[in-house]
Amino acid sequence: MSSLVLLLLVFLNPAMMLEFRYHSNREIEEYLRQIAASNPDITHLYSIGRSVAGLQLWVLALGSSPRRHTVGIPEFKFVANMHGNEVLGRVLLLQLIDNLVSGYRKNHTWSTQLLNSTRIHILPTMNPDGFDDADTHCQYSQGRFNRNGVDLNRNFPDAFAGRRQRQQLDEEEREAEVRAVIGWLKTESFVLSANLHGGALVASYPYDNSNGGSELVGGASISPDDDVFIHLAKVYSHNHAHMHHGNRCSDSRPFLDGITNGHQWYPLSGGMQDYNYVWAQCLELTLEVSCCKFPPARELPAMWADNRKSLLAFIQQVHLGVKGQVFDGAGVPVQNAVVEVKGRSNMCPFRTDQHGEYYRLLLPGNYSFTVTYPGHEVLTETLNVPYGPDHNSALKHDFLLRRIATATSNIPVSPTPAHSTPTCNHTLHLEAGGTITAPSSLTMGLGLVLGLRSLIG
Repeated sequence: MSSLVLLLLVFLNPAMMLEFRYHSNREIEEYLRQIAASNPDITHLYSIGRSVAGLQLWVLALGSSPRRHTVGIPEFKFVANMHGNEVLGRVLLLQLIDNLVSGYRKNHTWSTQLLNSTRIHILPTMNPDGFDDADTHCQYSQGRFNRNGVDLNRNFPDAFAGRRQRQQLDEEEREAEVRAVIGWLKTESFVLSANLHGGALVASYPYDNSNGGSELVGGASISPDDDVFIHLAKVYSHNHAHMHHGNRCSDSRPFLDGITNGHQWYPLSGGMQDYNYVWAQCLELTLEVSCCKFPPARELPAMWADNRKSLLAFIQQVHLGVKGQVFDGAGVPVQNAVVEVKGRSNMCPFRTDQHGEYYRLLLPGNYSFTVTYPGHEVLTETLNVPYGPDHNSALKHDFLLRRIATATSNIPVSPTPAHSTPTCNHTLHLEAGGTITAPSSLTMGLGLVLGLRSLIG
């Protein structure tokens, strides 16, 4: 692409023409295509699948290498409109795309640092069919479910179901939108995520469910990374104009600091945030961003202003803690090495991905790491995490393993806990970026540019 054409595309960038209103599913697709066509150096549009009614579930990736993973660059995602009648998230994520792209083009430091250090994936609507069916009432549930009448936030495999002996659906029997997200999590090694909802104003964190075991403490279902989750929730809440007050919604209970443990609010089986955390080692929060599920359009500019700082601050948290690679005795990066942190016994142990990478979101402090890989000595090291995410990079530390001398010895990989169903080690890591890519030819690009937990969680 010539520099003159790229300059023309940037000058005519439709990111500068986004209106504050509710866009239809078709309009969202058109907007994402325009952004991808006019900013091919920092954006990539792909689909993770289709809804029940056959609509594409479009994701826009943003970053300095938007089409593929780069070793050392963490993967982050935002998902909105899982419940079709909870709509503010759609607007916020489109505005976020607009803000990131225009900031990058204007060489604003905050945007260039984020996009150069992070690959950000944005799914504006997970339930486009529900949106098409939704009415504009603040609290009624019309449009909440997908086209089959299923609540998508109750349809994921549940880590706590095994001990209660509840029947788990096979993956192929789950809803199309849920299958799409599960498949997405198999193609990207996401580190941090948030799922935007409406009907309350609070940041909710795992666990959403419990089986009454040791994780249940005072009504809360506590995860091994509870301190990190509380920090993440407070980052969003305290950067929000009102959420941290905890009492903004007249029809909702008050929340201290504007945050809550999911189970302590109300138990929820089959939720997406627990699935992300347990099976995909991706720490996910559920962000309730509006008291009204379908706010009046006139309030959208103010609501974007309320949330903008929180959204950006939350993305930066992907740089908490430690990251690096695990190398075998021959110096080759290895997949499925178990990387455990003392005192954090995750249901599914965190493992390295196809690049031999690991990411552990941790607050500043000292941590004992144990790395296990078949045929190699168990490695234990203590690391000091000296800073938070302000450096736009987690502390980098590689683990170098040593082979066991005798051929008959073998170090077993940590077993999957008996109550985790399905198996923990499900990651396939297919070609990243989705199976369906938006057209990106120059002709189409120029044409597009010029042509234009109840009923809460």
